[in-house]
Amino acid sequence: MEQIYTDTAKMLRAISDPKRLRIVDMLSCGELCACKILEAFHITQPTLSHDMKVLAEAGIVIQRREGKNIFYSLNTKALSTMYQSLGRVFEEKPDCICHRKNCCD
Repeated sequence: MEQIYTDTAKMLRAISDPKRLRIVDMLSCGELCACKILEAFHITQPTLSHDMKVLAEAGIVIQRREGKNIFYSLNTKALSTMYQSLGRVFEEKPDCICHRKNCCD
């Protein structure tokens, strides 16, 4: 369970930035070229590259290169895992951490 906490926290940190959360929202409609994402913001290309690197390292986005262009899409498998993990954190369950002896002492 500790690895689930670590992985989920990494993804949540990545999308805790409003700009990166907006990028994720944009990608929810489908794959986009970096140039199209850049058009939606008043930022430099290196700043966008940094944000996309954070999202990719967290497993939220997948990138592919086509010639000089980089295309980004959501990693739906990783996001589904994150949804399930958060669901387990927010629900009571038989093996819940709160049921462990000395949990809250």
